[in-house]
Amino acid sequence: MLRALMERARQGKRTIGYPATPPTLPARFHGQPLIDPSKCSADCHACEEVCPTDAIVFTPGERRLKLDLGRCLFCGKCQPACPKDVVKIGSDYRLAARTSSGLITEGKALEPVRPLDRNLRDLLGRSLKLRQVSAGGCNACEADTNVLGTVVFDLGRFGIQFVASPRHADGLLITGPVPENMKLALKKTYDAVPPPKIVIAVGACAISGGPYAGHSEVNNGAEGIVPVDLFIPGCPPHPMTILDGILRLLGQV
Repeated sequence: MLRALMERARQGKRTIGYPATPPTLPARFHGQPLIDPSKCSADCHACEEVCPTDAIVFTPGERRLKLDLGRCLFCGKCQPACPKDVVKIGSDYRLAARTSSGLITEGKALEPVRPLDRNLRDLLGRSLKLRQVSAGGCNACEADTNVLGTVVFDLGRFGIQFVASPRHADGLLITGPVPENMKLALKKTYDAVPPPKIVIAVGACAISGGPYAGHSEVNNGAEGIVPVDLFIPGCPPHPMTILDGILRLLGQV
């Protein structure tokens, strides 16, 4: 016991200072891709062609380049493919949005997440219980969500906790593209959460179907099955992106 206490003292405080201080992210972190449509050539579709999920759409006549972060896998293939440096991988971790359309950008920064209305914030802002639903996920988004419970991020210090039963929850956090064999289970889980309740879709799969979008056995995410209040893009999203989105939804940032 003494050795354990001495080691704990040696390590010091391990919890990050966010939101009081900005987080320290790894050099290879893939944040919001930055695009500059003004540099595009009318006959160039390099970034569009290399995108595995059709997240980039270029309209030559209008010289418009749209990037849907809800479909983006943040693989970074578009940056080296572009001959004119139109696309660059940024480092902004603040990627969440209240609507799926709010994740579509033409080069501008995303709008900050609008907090819940005052009544819901008063009810959930200091104590939010979430039931996590893995609806066909590969376990990447689930793993980065679980990391939030470690001493580094310490989700509990914000009053946020994952619970085992939807009847004990204030909302759902959904990952995965929602295949047909999970559609009814997701509906039943949502119905079991007492109102008022919120729903958070985490990862490209839960938002748009990700790499499985368009498949006959996939419902292209959760939005068409249950109402979604917060969309957190990524494949998977960094824990900081998830934490930032939830705290902004609660008005704590």
